[in-house]
Amino acid sequence: MIAGLLAASVLEVLFVGNSLTYANDLPEKVASLTRSAGVEMKVRTIAFPDHSLGDHWARGDAAKAIRTGRFDFVVLQQGPSAAPENREILRADARRFAALIREHGGRPALYLVWPSRQRAGDWDGVVASHAAAAESADATLLPVGDAWRRALSCDPPLALYGRDGFHPSALGTDLAALVIAAGLTQRPPSSFRAALTIQSSRHVPPERVGATVTALEESAAQALSPAPQTR
Repeated sequence: MIAGLLAASVLEVLFVGNSLTYANDLPEKVASLTRSAGVEMKVRTIAFPDHSLGDHWARGDAAKAIRTGRFDFVVLQQGPSAAPENREILRADARRFAALIREHGGRPALYLVWPSRQRAGDWDGVVASHAAAAESADATLLPVGDAWRRALSCDPPLALYGRDGFHPSALGTDLAALVIAAGLTQRPPSSFRAALTIQSSRHVPPERVGATVTALEESAAQALSPAPQTR
């Protein structure tokens, strides 16, 4: 099915989420990366501060867009959801959106985020919650948070977090965009190296660009193959 989608002249993608989606214009960064690898992508974003998928369902904007648009993928995102009760809510809402997305010809994808810097003990729970929700909804898992954890464990000075210790820095969004672009197109992260280098060079010292891009590529590849692992 995904191979057929990629044969289309333009990949239409809807992003549904909150500030972790619209920070640093993540959807457009994803589109920029895929275009550099020969996959034209048009993106639309429906994202509001502090919104969960349940909030989006109640609000109705995302469901209306799914019903009236023609999206190849719908990327779903909410907060970390590490606690068991939040895991069940994420699972239920992901299933609900996934059914609607498939009904209208699309493929659901779940954007796995990260815990705040102050809640590092939540990493396993965040990964487990999103993996369970993706499996339950039969959605493509986009393991951004797992790639973040791998990158930070290998290169702690990487400034993936923004000033508030939760939202992504520009570099954090670069890594998120790389994982999502690779996950949606089923191409290796190295396919996007040229465009990623250009993006990252805007906020990384020149002497660090090469090593930084390599760290992002490797962490993305490890997270995507074969699946994120709890540790």
